[in-house]
Order: sequence, then structure tokens, then C-alpha cells
Amino acid sequence: MDRFTPIFAIAAAAELAEMHPQTLRQYDRIGLVSPGRTSGNTRRYSLRDVEQLREVAKLSSEGLSLEGIRRVLRLEDEVQQLQNRVRELERALSDELLSRPERRVFAAGQAGEVISMRRGSRLRRSAEVVVWRPDGR
Repeated sequence: MDRFTPIFAIAAAAELAEMHPQTLRQYDRIGLVSPGRTSGNTRRYSLRDVEQLREVAKLSSEGLSLEGIRRVLRLEDEVQQLQNRVRELERALSDELLSRPERRVFAAGQAGEVISMRRGSRLRRSAEVVVWRPDGR
């Protein structure tokens, strides 16, 4: 079971959302929060629906109209979908970059800096000799 599974009857959802069942019916009629339906056409609310009902109550108490609330909820859903799509594309890009044979590798330079290199290439070594004396001479 996840938060999108419709499991709560209208009375239970109304209690969880701290609203009257008639308010939930009105929100369903105007399309603000649309619960799932059973084969007998009974409303069933998910945890997500209850969260949205609480959000509606919060926005309403802040003075937003029902139309304003509908727009806010629609935009929040759109943002969530876009964030999911960005994560999906980032994973696909990462997988693509890692599967390329010419992907970049990194090495440490002489001064400790990070050097970007092509895979299969080697870092040129310096033939310099550094002498270290503990007394500083």
C-alpha cells in the first residue's frame, strides 16, 4: 500500500482531514480533490487525498478562494511531475555518460590539483627531483 491507494471511506477521510463529509462531497463535485471510486461508485480517499484536503483547509484559512486553491494544487502537482521527470532524465544522462567508453577520468597533478583526462590516456610524469632536508638547508 502506498499513499495513493484509495482506502478511506468519506467519513474516515473527513475525520482525518478535520472536515465535514459534506465539504468533501462539495470539493469532489467542483474537482478540487477527486477521490477514487469503488465499483458501487462509493468515494474512497487515499492518504494523498487527505493531505490535499488539509492543504485546501490551510490555503482557505489563509484567504484563498476555491479557484485559487485549485490553481495552487494543480501547479504543485505539475511541479512534482517536473521534478520527477528531471530526476529521471538525470539518471538517464548519468547512465549514458557512464556507458560511453570515452568517458572522462581524473588524476592528481603534481601540485595536487585535479586533472581531467580521457580514458586510456596517461599522465606525463616529470623527471624533476625534489630534495628535502629536515633542517631546511
